[in-house]
Amino acid sequence: MAKANVETRHFEAEVQQLLKLMIHSLYSNREIFLRELVSNASDACDRLRFAALKDDTLLEGDGELEIRVEADKDAGTVTVSDNGIGMSRQEVIDNLGTIARSGTRRFLDSLSGDQKKDAQLIGQFGVGFYSSFIVADQVSVETRRADEKAGVRWSSDGTGSYTLEEIERESRGTTVTLQLRDDAVEFLEPARLRHIIRRYSDHIGLPILMPSEKEGSEAWEKVNEAAALWTRPKESLKDEDYQGFYQHLSHDPEAPLAWTHNHVEGRQSYSLLLYIPSRAPFDLWDRERRRGVRLYVRRVFIMDEAEQLMPAWLRFVRGVVDSDDLPLNVSREILQDNRLVRSIRAGAVKKVLGLLEDMARNRPEDYARFWDEFGQVIKEGPAEDPENAERIAGLLRFASTRHPDGQTVSLKDYVDRMQPDQKAIYYVTADSHATALNSPHLEAFRKKDIEVLLLSDRVDEWLVAHLPEFEGKTLKSVAQGDLDADEVDDDKDAEQQAEAHKDLLERLNKALDEQVKEVRVSRRLVDSPACLVAEQDGISLNLQRLLKEAGQSVPELRPILEVNPDHPLLTRLSSMDEGETFADWARVLFDQAVLAEGGQLDDPAGFVRRLNTMLVREANA
Repeated sequence: MAKANVETRHFEAEVQQLLKLMIHSLYSNREIFLRELVSNASDACDRLRFAALKDDTLLEGDGELEIRVEADKDAGTVTVSDNGIGMSRQEVIDNLGTIARSGTRRFLDSLSGDQKKDAQLIGQFGVGFYSSFIVADQVSVETRRADEKAGVRWSSDGTGSYTLEEIERESRGTTVTLQLRDDAVEFLEPARLRHIIRRYSDHIGLPILMPSEKEGSEAWEKVNEAAALWTRPKESLKDEDYQGFYQHLSHDPEAPLAWTHNHVEGRQSYSLLLYIPSRAPFDLWDRERRRGVRLYVRRVFIMDEAEQLMPAWLRFVRGVVDSDDLPLNVSREILQDNRLVRSIRAGAVKKVLGLLEDMARNRPEDYARFWDEFGQVIKEGPAEDPENAERIAGLLRFASTRHPDGQTVSLKDYVDRMQPDQKAIYYVTADSHATALNSPHLEAFRKKDIEVLLLSDRVDEWLVAHLPEFEGKTLKSVAQGDLDADEVDDDKDAEQQAEAHKDLLERLNKALDEQVKEVRVSRRLVDSPACLVAEQDGISLNLQRLLKEAGQSVPELRPILEVNPDHPLLTRLSSMDEGETFADWARVLFDQAVLAEGGQLDDPAGFVRRLNTMLVREANA
C-alpha cells in the first residue's frame, strides 16, 4: 500500500475529555459500541442509495448494499465494514476529529455519574463512534468515498491525537477495525456479536452478515431480519421490536412513551411509524435545527428530517414515512409544494393527535409526563394549524386558581365546572407562575369562586391570540377591557362609585396624565389598591413586555389604571390637598401596579426616592 500525506492531528479539548471518559469510566453497557457502528454503517448505505438516484455510477457496478461484522480471535480484533457512500479526507476530519460541534459539550454537561445511564447517552448526543474506545485501545478506519479514487486511513489510540494517511482502496465504503482491550475479549465470540446484533439492529433494512458458523464454510450468513420494520405486519411485531427500532432511529436511551404504526391505502399508499419520545431533546428550541421524520419512497431512503411531513408544533415526533407514490428523485423543494405530501402530512398529524388523545384518556400519568416535556410546543399548534385547532385545544393543560400546583386542567375540565351564569373561560397571563397566581386581577373572581386559568409560558400569549373560543365559550383575559357588572360584582355599582369619587379620579388622571390613558373605579379589586388594565382589543401588558424583550417595535400604549376606592390608601389620597405630596402618592400607586403585573419600572430610583420621602413624612407626622 502506498502512503502519502501522513499527518498527525490533535483532537479538540472536549473530544480529548470525552475519549478519556470512554476509556476509563463507561463500562456498564459496553455492547452499545456495536449498535452505534452498525447504525453508522446503515446510514452510509442509505445515503449512497439516495445519491445513486441521481448518479448511478456511484454504485460502481455493485448495488447490493450490506454490512459485515467479523471477529478475529488471533488478531484480537472486531471489524465492521460497509459498502456505503464512504468518506473523503475532509469528511473524516469533520466527522471523527472535530465532532465536538455536534453535541460533545452537551453530552459532557449531561453526565450524571451513573455509569449505565451515562453510557446510554452516547448515541443521543452524536458521539456514537467514540463508544468504540470503551472496548478498544486502538481504532482504525479505512474509507473511500464513492466518487473519489483515493482512500483515507484514520487511526487513534484515544489518547489525544489521531493520524491520517492516504491509502489505496479498491472498494468504496468504510471499514472500522477495533483492537480490543484485554478486558473486552468477550466480544471476540461470534455468538456474543450475533446476540448484540439481533437485540439492537434486527430491524435494519439491510443485511448484516457474519461468517458462517458451519465448520469449514467460508460463506457469510445474514444475522438480522433485514426487513424494514414498518413494512412488517403489526401482529408479527412485539413492543421490544418497536422500541429497538426507535432507539436505532433516534439514539434515545429511553423507551418511547407511545407509537402508532399504520398502512394507508386508497388514492395513495404509504406507511407511517411515528413515535412520541419520553423526553425532550436538548436542542428542542434551536430554530436553526431541521426537524421532521425520515422519508422513504418504496423502501428507499430519501432524506432525514423531512420537516415538510410534520408541522413545527409536532417537531418532537420521530419516525418514518414510506410512500409508494412519490418519485424517487423527490427533493426538499419538491416536497414544499406537493399535493401528495400535503395529504400524507395531514394523515400523519391526525394519527399523532389520535395517539395523544388516547394517551390523555387512558394513560393520564404518561400524558402528564408528556405535557411536562412538550406542552409548550403543543401550545404553538392552534396558531400554526387552524384546521386542527379544536382537537389541539382539547389536549392543552393549564394551571388554574383551583389547581395552582401544576398544569393539569384541560379546557373541557374547566367548561364542565363553570358556574351556571358564567359567560367565558377566564385566564390571566404573566411572566411567571407566581405573578399570575398573585395577580390583583383575580381578587373579585376568587371572591365569587370563579376559576381562572394561570398562563405563564411565553407561548401563552401567542396561544390565546389564536384560540378565541372552546366549545362555544369565549376565552377572556381578566386583565383586559372592562368587566360586566354581572360577571364578578354582585354588590357594587361601579358607576355610582365613580360618581362618588369623581374628584379623586380627576385628580389622579391629572397627576398620571403621562403614564395612563384613564383612571377608573375597578370591579376587579377587593384587597389591592390598584391594578393596570389593557384595552379589550389592544395588546396585553404582558405581550407588550415580551415583544420589547424580543427587540420588537411596540407602539406606545398607555394602560388604564383601575383603583379600589375602599382601600385605605385611596381613602388617604382622597383626604390629601393638591400638590407635590399627592403627585408622589399617585405615582407610587401607579408604580406598585406596574410591579404587581411583573413589569419593570421606567425609573426605579425615582420610585425608591418617592417611597422613602413618603415614609419619612408619615414617620414624622
